[in-house]
Amino acid sequence: MPLTRLKTVVSGALSLMTILGSLVLLVHADKYDITKEYIGSTFFDEWTFYDHYDNLTNGDAVFVGAAQAASDKLAFVDSVTNHAIIKVDNTSTVVKPNKRNTVRIQTNHMFSVGSLWVVDMLHVPYGCAVWPAFWSKSPSWPDGGEIDTFEGVNLDQHNSMALHTNQGCSQVSPVQTANSTWITSTDCSVSSNQNQGCIVKDPNTTSYGAAFANAGGGVWITEYAESGISIWFMPRANVPSVISSNSSTIDTSALGTPIANWPTGGCDMKKFFSPQNIVFDITLCGDLARPPNIFSQQCPGVCYDDWVVGSGANFNTAYFEVASLRIFSKSGTNTVISTNSATELLNASRGVVMSVATLLCVGLTRWITGL
Repeated sequence: MPLTRLKTVVSGALSLMTILGSLVLLVHADKYDITKEYIGSTFFDEWTFYDHYDNLTNGDAVFVGAAQAASDKLAFVDSVTNHAIIKVDNTSTVVKPNKRNTVRIQTNHMFSVGSLWVVDMLHVPYGCAVWPAFWSKSPSWPDGGEIDTFEGVNLDQHNSMALHTNQGCSQVSPVQTANSTWITSTDCSVSSNQNQGCIVKDPNTTSYGAAFANAGGGVWITEYAESGISIWFMPRANVPSVISSNSSTIDTSALGTPIANWPTGGCDMKKFFSPQNIVFDITLCGDLARPPNIFSQQCPGVCYDDWVVGSGANFNTAYFEVASLRIFSKSGTNTVISTNSATELLNASRGVVMSVATLLCVGLTRWITGL
């Protein structure tokens, strides 16, 4: 065969392989079966409350223990709706130099690769000085990675999703609905870009704040698979029946294209991720919401002086309302891992996160503005 023709044939074959590979990636899906759920009156039964001031992200907040959270109605199940409420203290008057009480909780179980979690929320925290997140992490962070499903600050209008890992993980060739305009960064390393992570912002304005609540809330689905990590967001009106019906099995092919996707090709799941604990937390000000160049974009005054200090009414909208958190495992497996000591996990978190807190103090404008 002439060399030129051989080149043409090889080139055509490679092009076909590329197309087929893309098609395989686009249609790749897995089936998952329910293995655990947090819902109703038992929602808070298997969580550990951090019970410490915020020494993790330098917030002007105290994360209270389980007993105080219950007595002060900062973490409770609403008797009318049967929904879990996780909130900032909005009744006390705080004076300098005190911090305001709030909540951070972490699952006592971990969830390994092959897991999918579905959180249904009616309301997410927002407001000046407020920094909420729904996320997951390895106990030995940054070893084992972090997945941020929901996060924002102050009066953000768009949810931010991100991974944080050791060096070497990047977002490469994602299959997602958020286009490049909404990709803030692709390097997931905690040692790069002041640990902003590889961030995808949701272009949907109903993914955060008052607009989220006014739309009736919505559902986030996080898939932690060997093929990569994917996140879907559905406003209430767009939640598919497989989710709204609380089906015991989910086929991800029914979910459509995720809003954010980090394929294993750019970030080896086996190398950079290990079993995850799921976390809800709401801190105040802190390294991300406090800096004047960030705070002043959306809020007047000074974060601590004018918002944390004083009336609790500033935080009337600073709460999660969670209908359910359901954990699924890849069909034929059980990815739920029991942990012997939640205290050990929290102690590990305290030591590790304190050592990297300074990484969060610089370069945060890029995170919040997406520039």
